[in-house]
Amino acid sequence: MSAEPAADRTRSGAETERGGVQSVDRTLRLLDALGDADTPRTLSDLAAATGLAAPTAHRLIRSLVRYGYVRQEPSRRYTLGPRLVFLGERAATLLGGWAEPYLAELRDATGETTNLALLDGDEMVYVTQAAGRHQMRMFTEPGRRVPPHATAVGKALLANLPDADVRDLLSRTGMPARTAATLTDPAAMLTHLAQVRLRGYAVDDEEQETGVRCLAVAIPAAPRAMAVSVSGPSGRITDTAIERFVPQLTRVASRMGAALSANRE
Repeated sequence: MSAEPAADRTRSGAETERGGVQSVDRTLRLLDALGDADTPRTLSDLAAATGLAAPTAHRLIRSLVRYGYVRQEPSRRYTLGPRLVFLGERAATLLGGWAEPYLAELRDATGETTNLALLDGDEMVYVTQAAGRHQMRMFTEPGRRVPPHATAVGKALLANLPDADVRDLLSRTGMPARTAATLTDPAAMLTHLAQVRLRGYAVDDEEQETGVRCLAVAIPAAPRAMAVSVSGPSGRITDTAIERFVPQLTRVASRMGAALSANRE
């Protein structure tokens, strides 16, 4: 019985590793395709959306169904499975715990409530916050979902998207008016987002809730669209306060982005 040459073993190991990485990549593409869909999808839909051969898509989907990450309906169409609900809740909890020291630092520097939010589909989801030091302060329950067009965190992230993508999102959400100050016209919103890009931060000027002002910055290089914000009563979040808060907000957001990027290495 002859031993396998070292070079052949190395080549075989590298090929196995590449095959494993390729399978992971394909599996994640399938999950993304299911997550992007508003309704359950057929196997042929998923194969077309991901560029995978139907047999490959079927093999991977069967494994995902077996582990609960995908659910097959009686119609034989597929949708995201219940296992992802647990993972999503767990991930949000862990992300919130990771962000708390940064939010607390920003809260201590400004005295106001600070928040971490991310874009999930067409909505902003608040992950966690650090309550302000003042007796009158803002409170947003973690897990709350709001339309991005009426929030500083949402506009900070929309400003990083191509105009066509923003128009598509706004057409789906309908841009409902939350207050008399809410922007409800897509063209006006695109003009507003161009200003957000120029100045590097977004402001919710009583657009989500009357009497509340908020400013936000997108977290650079984050693995998904996230923003950090400072919010408080309009009487305290004045233009002068914004001038003081923005550099602190930008600095914390940059540090959070750097930490998230380092974790991906």
